[in-house]
Amino acid sequence: MNLLQNGAGLVFMLAQEKKAEASFVMKMVEQSIWLGIGACALLGLFCGYLLFRRIKQKSFPGAEAEQAFLNDLGECLDRNDFDGALALCDTPALWNRALPQLATLAVQHRDRPIGKIRQMLMERFERDIMTGLDRLNSWVSTSIKTAPQLGLLGTVLGMINAFAKIAGAASSGVEPKELAADISFALFTTAAGMAISIPLIVMNTAAQNRINGLQESVDEGLGPLLEDLAAARQRTGAKS
Repeated sequence: MNLLQNGAGLVFMLAQEKKAEASFVMKMVEQSIWLGIGACALLGLFCGYLLFRRIKQKSFPGAEAEQAFLNDLGECLDRNDFDGALALCDTPALWNRALPQLATLAVQHRDRPIGKIRQMLMERFERDIMTGLDRLNSWVSTSIKTAPQLGLLGTVLGMINAFAKIAGAASSGVEPKELAADISFALFTTAAGMAISIPLIVMNTAAQNRINGLQESVDEGLGPLLEDLAAARQRTGAKS
């Protein structure tokens, strides 16, 4: 009889240890989910900040400022003052902006055919400017997709824990506060994932609109720029 009691006690102790180990593992998983959700929020906000700052650097403050630059550049090209055009594009207020950078490249390669210059400018714009913006925007999109998925994972794990405790209630009993803790975790992770994803969706859409605006601005600015450059080349050829 004593042997049976000792065996039952040993089995009970092993079961309690296994239960404690499983509980510890679940706690670690829950903490990892919270860390992942927090990391998604920080990554999305940081990349969104960098994205808006980069777009601001590459864009003009408004259409008036862009038109003023094109007018000044056109006056330099009307005088065949290519050095003056390069100096204008290289001023501190303009050297980070996309259109002056492309204008510098166009003036430096003014001996090429205009069609080749346009193709070169668009390739350089896509490679040097748009690629960086798209990369940052893709990280924001990754945060938007990942945060709700982590929240859903937390929901599933929380409900698994809750149902596991209910299933074992007949043998060990279950405290309502324990079920409430698991269900709360399940709901809070879902809410946290959605609370992170929704503002990032708005940020992502706003950034994409800014990127589209930058593309349209560059496309519209390259037309007058290449026309003035072609006219300057014709004047230079006529003089020679």
